[in-house]
Amino acid sequence: MDVLTLTNRAGNRVSLNPLGAALSGIFVPDRAGHRDNVCVEAGGSAGKTIGRYANRIGGGSFALDGATFALSKNEGRNTLHGGQDGFSKRTWEVAGQSGTSVTFALRSPDGDQGFPGTLDCRVCYSWSDEDGLRLDYTATTDKPTVVNLTNHVYFNLRGDPSQSISQYRLQLAASTYTPVDDESIPTGEIAPVDSERDFRSERAVGTVPYDCNFVIDGPDGTLRRAATLCDPESGRTLVVETTQPGLQLFTGKPGAIALETQHFADAPNRANFPSTVLRPGQTFTSSTIYRFGVR
Repeated sequence: MDVLTLTNRAGNRVSLNPLGAALSGIFVPDRAGHRDNVCVEAGGSAGKTIGRYANRIGGGSFALDGATFALSKNEGRNTLHGGQDGFSKRTWEVAGQSGTSVTFALRSPDGDQGFPGTLDCRVCYSWSDEDGLRLDYTATTDKPTVVNLTNHVYFNLRGDPSQSISQYRLQLAASTYTPVDDESIPTGEIAPVDSERDFRSERAVGTVPYDCNFVIDGPDGTLRRAATLCDPESGRTLVVETTQPGLQLFTGKPGAIALETQHFADAPNRANFPSTVLRPGQTFTSSTIYRFGVR
């Protein structure tokens, strides 16, 4: 599969792959000017576009407009990242390309993995001269459905996934989170962050393994800062901005951290969560920017 490369005026570059509309490399300098790949190849869906529904849907089903839809189950009784054959396993069409952006497109037919409606999706990657990587998602449908798209990118700001992330400094613009049960399905509660999950002030990531959805402060739909990450050794920094309501912090793989912007897991079954319903005539849109720098 051909790798597509975006290069900015500083010579810093991003590598993309049509398989999974994937982000396979982000080459940016450290404090001393040494350029490394801070995107971790962690196997599976790492770096790839996730859909139709990122994260989990409890019981592998949901109800919409009086009908119940049974989905492909691939994590016990639940559906994870769109089912057995999610979008991360598909080869996307290259629908547009320039020196600083690439747009991938995918059509998901009605009934795909049990989801209703033919869904037409696009994700555009744009790479700026200021080392900002912007991901813009759109989707339309011909029947009422649910959609939740994200990228499952893992980072190691030292450019070496054999090196621990425990000393990275993290700040999250999140006062609340969504607790989960023993199957990692949200209970439906939106709870204040406890001491273990309170990253409102910058602190070390530590060694506690996280797989937690944080509710980003501020109205969803507006582009706002969600997270700031810094590696004190290399000096590299990452600022995450998003229009999405949530951010999944995942540190379950050694030497890697994921900051996935998305809607909440199991939202189709939780009326109090931000809606993921998409209807004909509407367009799903979301944007996330990963800004790289040094301090």
